[in-house]
Amino acid sequence: MNIKEFFTTKRILFILMFAVLAFIGDRINYSQLLGMDKQYFTFFQFFGPLPAAFLGPFVGILAIAIAQIANFILLGKAFEIVNIIRLAPMLFAAYYFGTTSKNKISAIIPVISMAAFMLHPVGQQAWIFSLMWLVPLFAKFSNRLFLKSLGTTFTAHAIGSALWIWTIPSTPEFWILLIPIALAERIAFALGITVSYVGINTILNRFGTFAKAVELNIDRRYVLSKNLLLGIKL
Repeated sequence: MNIKEFFTTKRILFILMFAVLAFIGDRINYSQLLGMDKQYFTFFQFFGPLPAAFLGPFVGILAIAIAQIANFILLGKAFEIVNIIRLAPMLFAAYYFGTTSKNKISAIIPVISMAAFMLHPVGQQAWIFSLMWLVPLFAKFSNRLFLKSLGTTFTAHAIGSALWIWTIPSTPEFWILLIPIALAERIAFALGITVSYVGINTILNRFGTFAKAVELNIDRRYVLSKNLLLGIKL
């Protein structure tokens, strides 16, 4: 796809709408990152990967990158290493969410993160922490939305943790104590991604002409209807 084909008026409008949602989501803190002052998970975690599902993995990643960089500047975040690290996980998560169960390449990314984590001296002592990143690998063998969402958020977690352990001092005890907290947070994020996807997928389905013009991928299995509880497979 060339630049002119990508930057259509309606596609730019969609990206701008997502950027606004991302900006709002990044302003609402969900939980603090343990071990770091003034660093938080935000509500952006609950819907960040979605453009990759609607626009395709690569165009979706570009849209997310544009939104994140714009928000980074608008929010006035300092160009510190922790802030830069936090830009990467969502892009890899989006690639995972934007690909089908047939694409196993996206499941290899967390496995590589496991290896990177366990090569670190601290990671070698807290290797059990990285076993959570097997979730994206197993989730790729299912078409269920919730498992896909779970694999997505654990992909982001794998990338972020692997970068974190090599750039920010930590201890094995820190990672071990973080396991139950990370599990609870990732389940919450997966539920948020699932609900957000169904909601936005339903809204976009109502605007069929716009969705077709922007070439959005609408999954009609996850369009809210009176038969939702019977037909949807989470």
